[in-house]
Amino acid sequence: MTDTDRRDVVEVLTHDHREVQEMFGKFETAGIGDARNVKALVDEVVIELSRHSVAEEEHLYPAVRRCVPNGNAMADREIREHADAEVLMRDLSRMEPNDEEFGPKLARLMATVREHIAEEEEQLFPALVAHSTQSELDELGRKVIAAKKAAPTRPHPSVPHSPPMDKVLAPALGLVDKVRDALTHRGTKD
Repeated sequence: MTDTDRRDVVEVLTHDHREVQEMFGKFETAGIGDARNVKALVDEVVIELSRHSVAEEEHLYPAVRRCVPNGNAMADREIREHADAEVLMRDLSRMEPNDEEFGPKLARLMATVREHIAEEEEQLFPALVAHSTQSELDELGRKVIAAKKAAPTRPHPSVPHSPPMDKVLAPALGLVDKVRDALTHRGTKD
């Protein structure tokens, strides 16, 4: 077991949040200049957010439903936000940076994700920590890390976002996405 496998779910997901925020910062400092670099960065963001979202839907939100008072409402809200972000990611993936709607959609995605991150870090994570043992949080962290490795790298807004279908379909979609990525060199920095 590596050190990264020993992080609890809040540490794992907070680390993901910081990585995505760093990517967003690159858009803001670089602007929509070099279309090839912007498209590659959009691919990176979409890959990370897709994997992150699937892992949360498979493991975090079911735990919130089980452990946290009013957890169903919290999980439902977060899943709706994921669905909204997936539509934006799908649209951005199909667009070129010089498309008229690219900049506004990217700005909307960044605002949506930042709001989602704030809600999770300020409300959901503290509630989960308050109603879970450290052992449970550590186990969730391991499950999230494993789920991200098998998760799809593209948004699939029409796929179910709740158990059991998400756990059944995600690995298969992840495999298909990874094959597509390898064939197209998507997500590689060359």
